[in-house]
Amino acid sequence: MKTEPVNRVILFAIICVASVGCASQYGHILSSNESDLVGSHTAGAATWNPLVDEAVAKLLGRCPSPVQAVNFQDTKPLGDSSSVGSALVDGTATVCFVGIENKSAEEIGDFKDQLYERIDMQVNETDAFRGISRRMVDAALMETRLRPDSLFLPNNRASFAAALGRQGTPVDYLLYATITSGTTERNKTSQRNYLLTLELVNLSSGDSIKESAEIRKGYSKNAAAKWWHFGLMQAW
Repeated sequence: MKTEPVNRVILFAIICVASVGCASQYGHILSSNESDLVGSHTAGAATWNPLVDEAVAKLLGRCPSPVQAVNFQDTKPLGDSSSVGSALVDGTATVCFVGIENKSAEEIGDFKDQLYERIDMQVNETDAFRGISRRMVDAALMETRLRPDSLFLPNNRASFAAALGRQGTPVDYLLYATITSGTTERNKTSQRNYLLTLELVNLSSGDSIKESAEIRKGYSKNAAAKWWHFGLMQAW
């Protein structure tokens, strides 16, 4: 009877060895209470998702919406701030999320589109804001032959607002997201600070507000290097 637990251990060991030898990769579905995998070379989900959640929450926490929408039939010039007064006024707002600009040291690959969708969905989940379809935004940029960063010029904002207005979508705010990073190196160990900045621009006045979130991440060759640079020895 005492040999039964031993036999189970041996059987388990045999299964583990067999699975290592027969399979080159193993996958499993993460449950909701499991943490995201921390990337060994790049930021990954454990970095990007909390950055988005914090930055969006901080931005929307500051943002009542403009009183009146701006569309292509408005007679007041976009530079006239008297119609709005500031970047933040009470009311209901339509937000045009223009896109994400990556200025970090890393290529973010397929995370770029996922971050866009994550930010866009969180903005749309609030009662005070209504987002504009990304397809309509891309169509308006193509029609006007404008780049997202060129919309800071009043005449370009007017052309862009007119293009969206002809699609039946007046817009109040432009939303920009920017990813930056700063890297500190010590021998073969490094620290990278990831910063996600969200900028909300009042289309009528050009006024803007910004909020950001930062995560610091260390990269080490092994566990000993991690302990040496980020553990007890960092106090020396």
